[in-house]
Amino acid sequence: MSVKIRYNKNLSKNGFNNVIFFVNEKFDISGLKKFLSKSEFLLVSDLLKIKDNKKNILTFEIDSKKNVILISVKDSLTNSDIENLGAKFYSISKNLKQNKYHIFSETIRSNNLLGYFLHGLKLKSYNFVKYKTKKNIEIMDITISGKNVPNLKDQNKFKSIEEGTFYARDLVSEPGNVLHPDEYTKRIKSLKKVGLKITVYDKKKLKKLGMNTLLGVGQGSIRGSYLVTMEWNGLKDKSNPLAFVGKGVCFDTGGISLKPAKFMEDMTYDMAGSAVVVGLMKSLALRKAKVNAVGVVGLVENMPGGNAQRPGDIVKSYSGKTVEILNTDAEGRLVLADALTYTEEKFKPKFIVDLATLTGAIIVSLGSEYAGLFSNDDKLSKQLIDSGEKVEEKVWRMPLNKNFDKLIDSKNADMQNINYVGGAGSTTAAQFLQRFILNKTPWAHLDIAGMAFSKYGGALNSGGATGYGVRLLNKLIEDKYE
Repeated sequence: MSVKIRYNKNLSKNGFNNVIFFVNEKFDISGLKKFLSKSEFLLVSDLLKIKDNKKNILTFEIDSKKNVILISVKDSLTNSDIENLGAKFYSISKNLKQNKYHIFSETIRSNNLLGYFLHGLKLKSYNFVKYKTKKNIEIMDITISGKNVPNLKDQNKFKSIEEGTFYARDLVSEPGNVLHPDEYTKRIKSLKKVGLKITVYDKKKLKKLGMNTLLGVGQGSIRGSYLVTMEWNGLKDKSNPLAFVGKGVCFDTGGISLKPAKFMEDMTYDMAGSAVVVGLMKSLALRKAKVNAVGVVGLVENMPGGNAQRPGDIVKSYSGKTVEILNTDAEGRLVLADALTYTEEKFKPKFIVDLATLTGAIIVSLGSEYAGLFSNDDKLSKQLIDSGEKVEEKVWRMPLNKNFDKLIDSKNADMQNINYVGGAGSTTAAQFLQRFILNKTPWAHLDIAGMAFSKYGGALNSGGATGYGVRLLNKLIEDKYE
């Protein structure tokens, strides 16, 4: 169901199938007499006496064509709580007979409340039906009257975040035969129209730069391998940017270290880290964020072709460090290795945050409730944790330590790409990445393997790609760096 929202301050209360009022936690409806007929008011009053008031959304069928919906709002609700309330209302609305709604904003205590409510509702409404031959898309038509509506600036902010999140979800939802690295690069280039500066490095340029860990991952595929940078300069000065780096393995078979067939189809979302970065950069451009930022994504396809990288190969990274490839299915860290060093050297950012569906081990540790956070900087870690709590895209800090680091030392090269001793798979992967931060730049790695995709849906998504990370990083920037 798609959502259409209109604002009309002087709208008549007649002509709507579903009317929505916001009330306090005691469901006090005394202030609604002017919006309902006497008979409607008395009926709702009587029904309230027998309804379960422990729920925060109550629906009353007035007649075959009209429902009165009461939404209870506690004074202590956070913005995130209100977003969840909007999402919950969207889920309930799918069971109502009619799709035409009227919200009386006069019953809302602040315009911010309505903004977050609608934001949650719209985030929940996303669905990916591009390849359905019979789409049958219904429209949830919402008209809002009254003065307590979000101002234009807030409306635009919410819309830009929604568009960035939906763009990330769209990218993750695409099948691997459509969104391979060549097509992905074209889609990123199209974002020039929103004001981003896009630079594409193809195989030839990457080879000249010496990005052999990235190139090694994609060499078994007939598709290209790329590094793409997206720059947003929202400040008049030339201050160092904030940097965001994403893993973009468009499909991951595991390469020669082939994955089991079961659930391999899910490996279309192994590029979710890059999708978050692309969605974030689109959001920043759309809302004209007052910040300098750069997004960097490595785009490859990991296939077991005749030219594929072999276990036992040794490659030289952009940093100059050599890596022994013991398992070709530990490929995301190889893509990020070159991307991280290049980002640090080229842009000299204030900090680097990378995102990747990097390890299954993080799902064993944290499930689908938290992303794993690994960092060399306490300040940046706290900022990410705080921002995640505010938008309910939570992170949990995991350890880095020199005793883990030695587990990826190699006898034949500077390091190996997996820890064969066993255990701490997510931590040793992060230790590997940390070796490619050469100049002590504040850095955080978010392992989002458990968060990027949901088979059952969550508070603000209906199942499938979640877009996790776009709102988290937007919040980080908005609160701490603008």
